[in-house]
Parts: sequence; structure tokens; C-alpha cells
Amino acid sequence: MASEIAYIIKGFPRLSETFISNEVLLLEQSGVTIKLFSVKHPDEALQQSTVSQINAKPVYLPSVTSLSNTFLPVWLLQNIRPFIKAHMKLALTQPINFFSTLLKASSMMMIYRQNMFANPKKVFLKEFIQAVFIADQIIQSGNIRHIHSHFCHGATTIALFVSKLTNIPFSFTAHAKDIYQKTQNPGDLLIKKIKAASFVATCTGANKRYLDQLDDPDKIKLIYHGLDISFFTPDKPIPNKNIQEILSVGRYVEKKGFQYLIEACSLLKNRGLQFRCRIIGEKGDAYPSLKALVEKLELEELVSLEGPKAHLELKQIYQQSKIFALPCQIVDDGDRDGIPNVLVEAMACGLGVVSTHISGIPELIKHQHNGLLIEEKNSIELADALEQLLTDKSLSAQLAENGRNTVIQEFDSEQTTQHLRRLFDECIDCQHHDASGNGEIPSANT
Repeated sequence: MASEIAYIIKGFPRLSETFISNEVLLLEQSGVTIKLFSVKHPDEALQQSTVSQINAKPVYLPSVTSLSNTFLPVWLLQNIRPFIKAHMKLALTQPINFFSTLLKASSMMMIYRQNMFANPKKVFLKEFIQAVFIADQIIQSGNIRHIHSHFCHGATTIALFVSKLTNIPFSFTAHAKDIYQKTQNPGDLLIKKIKAASFVATCTGANKRYLDQLDDPDKIKLIYHGLDISFFTPDKPIPNKNIQEILSVGRYVEKKGFQYLIEACSLLKNRGLQFRCRIIGEKGDAYPSLKALVEKLELEELVSLEGPKAHLELKQIYQQSKIFALPCQIVDDGDRDGIPNVLVEAMACGLGVVSTHISGIPELIKHQHNGLLIEEKNSIELADALEQLLTDKSLSAQLAENGRNTVIQEFDSEQTTQHLRRLFDECIDCQHHDASGNGEIPSANT
């Protein structure tokens, strides 16, 4: 029987994390058997079509209430019941692993509190409790030989604990704010996670350069989020479409920089340009202020703020649009994007793109070759770039063609997923070689 890989994810599926469902699906199609564990239950009615194609049925952990402003003993009384059976079983059958991991979680509660006078950081005990539930499931399955998590804060803390509980190696994918925001991994916690992992995947060269400074660079693997280039394709222009559409896609949060796009649209209107702008995404903290800005600038007839769309509908919207703009920014708390998937999707569909010179975006967009790059938080520069694409059809067409070629060459999901699979295979092969000389895979019960 082939070995399985356990995926530990904070919430599955999520529209904003389609790259995870795509990754799981492609791994399955390449012959890998996946066991999915989701800490949270789905809370979105809309799902991408790829989710229904995945064979692995997620194991959802029992729901728990918030720890914030809650006395820990009270929280335990309210939430521990669904986890008790797994804890009793592991305490009896894996006492050394169980109690050493509990001690590790308890020490982390003290080490990573805000200061020496602050209360213990309760989240680590919660994550230990959840990790025991997953570890029990993994031991019962008997065939899981590697653990992988996405985002290097909560889900990876759980993966670290599960690895200690089961003696099964783990790896994780580091993305964006989970790397840079100190609140996500206080103190030296991220360094310790990297040292404990078999390898760390990350989705931009900028992230890799940062992580290389924390530990052995050979352990940090650059794997771009791939795209199904046979699905996201250009379409024939709609005849007699006089009004050009500027499109943007992303959750309504500060790091997307939608404020500057709306301000740029006001400038374009004042310059007498004919266009419409559609912003599509899930409502976030910035939505009320963005809606108010549209009204303040009297752009209701030009700028629409729309809800999220599934990939099939979104692809059609890409194909009907002319320009894609995503003025990402690094916010004060360190939150940022890596290489937004929607930028890659737009380029694959043949749009001229405008974005900002931050994070991993310059690894995708080369200024004046396959798109335009501007400085962050600059609505005037953004308006100038958009005007250039709206008025110079030959430039727009050349950038779009080069953009599609870039995606085909560097962001084909078939290639990126195979890279990740090879890393998984190497980890599992190492377990074979490290077994007791007889070529057997070590048991999770050892």
C-alpha cells in the first residue's frame, strides 16, 4: 500500500486559498494519497469546482470557542469533551511522546508570552489539544508517512506537535504575513519550526531570501503557486465593445491597495477617459471605507464593488476585461501579499497588468516587458499606468502576450506540483533508508 501524506490546514476549503485545493488535487492526480485535516469547518457557501474533484474527504476537528478574554479552566471545561478520548488513548499508548509534547506546549506558553509579567500564551495549549486529536487519527490510519501544513503559524504549530506525538516528519509552506508578522511567530518560534521541519516550501524568492537568513538555505525550497494554464486562457475580444474594463480581484483588506485604485479611477474620469472598473472579492475590514470612498468621489456608475466569484465565472470575467490592476501594499503591521494568484490568472488570460514593486510581485512582472510596475500607495502613478494601457493598444497587446508566455514558462502547476511531490518522495525515501536495516517504513507507534 502506498504511503499517505497528511495535510493540516487551518480552514478548508477557502476561496482565498484556492492554491491549496489545486495543490491537493494535482498531487492526487499524480498518484499521491492525501489525508486532509481542517482545524475549522467551512464557513463559505461558494466553493471552487476543484474542491469537488478532490478524493480526500476532510476530517474536521471539533469546533472550539474563542480563547480571547476567557479564563483557561473555563475554556477547557467548555471545549475539552470531544478531545478527551484521543488524549486518554495517547497518554496510555504513547506516554513518552504525549507528556513530552505537553511539556513542550506548556513551556511555549511561558516562553512566548508578551513579557515576563504577562499571562501564559494560551493558544499553544489549544493547539496541543487539537494536535492530539489529529495524531490519534494518524496513528489509527497506520499508513501516513509525512505531514505537511500551510501557513507557518497556527497550522504549523499543530503540525509540529503532531510530528512529536507520532514520530512522523513534517514540512510546511510559508506564505506572506505568516512569515513577517512577529505576532504570528513570536520570538524565535519560526526559527525553531524551520529547524524541526524536513523542509520548508515558500512561494516567492523574496520569502526565500528572508527565510534563508534564519536557517540552512538548502532547507528552504522555492515553489511558486502554479496555475492550470489549460483552464485560464485568453478569449477572442468581444466585438463592438467600446468601454474598456479595468478589473481587480481580492479580499477587501488594506494590503490589496484598493483605495488607490478607486482614487486612480477618479483621476482617469477627470482626464476624460472612457472605462469601467470592477473590483471582485470577499468582504473584509476595508469594505465599508472603500464603499464610502466610491460614493464620496461620485464613482458609482464607473466603479463596482462586487462579491466573490467561483473560478468558472471569474475566468469569463477575466476574458471580458482589458486591464488588471492590483496595487498591493505592505501595511504597518507587516501584512503583505507574496505573488497574488489573481495576477497570474489575469496574465494567463491575456490581460495587461499593473501592480506594485513589492514582495514577490517583481518576480512575476517585469516592468515594460509583461506588465507595468509602480510604487505602492501612489494613486497618481497608478492612474498614469492605467491610462497608458487604456490608450496604447499595441503596448497593451504586447505586454499581455509576454505575460501569458511568462505564466506558461514559470507558473505551470504541473511543474510546480511535481517539484513538491519530489520533496515528499525524498522525505519518505529517507524513512525507508533510516529504518532498522530491513527496508521497512518505521511505524508511527515507535
